Amino acid sequence: MIKPIELVIFDCDGVLVDIEPIAARVQVALGAELGWPLTQDEVVDRFMGRSPAAIHEQIAARLGPDTAAIWSERFEQLHREAVDAELAPVDGLPEALDALTLPTCVASNGSHDKMRHTLGRTGLYERFAGRIYSATEVSRGKPAPDLFLHAAQQMGVDPEACVVVEDSQPGVHAARAAGMRTFGYAGGLTPAERLEGHHTVVFHDMRQLPNLITERQPTPHQPLPTHKI
Repeated sequence: MIKPIELVIFDCDGVLVDIEPIAARVQVALGAELGWPLTQDEVVDRFMGRSPAAIHEQIAARLGPDTAAIWSERFEQLHREAVDAELAPVDGLPEALDALTLPTCVASNGSHDKMRHTLGRTGLYERFAGRIYSATEVSRGKPAPDLFLHAAQQMGVDPEACVVVEDSQPGVHAARAAGMRTFGYAGGLTPAERLEGHHTVVFHDMRQLPNLITERQPTPHQPLPTHKI
């Protein structure tokens, strides 16, 4: 039997805060400046949903450790400036949070400092304070399942009773590896087809999320199947 949903785990970037277009724009600019020309689609494919350490490793393998260090430093500076100037919650996210009745938490590959900054800038930090988990707390970030399993353990919920809201391919892979049902948000930069898969509902409007979660609650007679929106 499919267990009732007891916890909703949110990714941060691209799910709570509309930061992925900002990050992609900065990465494209840095690539052009430092010798690795990248399109937005290539940035999404290579970097989105991955930890800063994993991104740094890719850049170092391509351009060398010295350039990778410069890239990381410049990215942090330019990204912070852009966040301060233009970051907002994902469209429809505040309404979705207001309508949810289940416990929630955040599990992100980003650092606590980064999430404190981005969630703070968008007025979301207090909604999740004390229930925010970072890949810096585990051995492996997404796409490994470690972070989601850690969040479930800290919240005292069985992984099978958790659902994850993700917008990246590494994120949905991590959720599936953790044995959790997944809602793939395709309203951002990642194409919907990259989020599709086992036990995953793909949707495009964050306002749909509360009803989708309610629909996914199993009944004694007929657990609902996976579907796309």
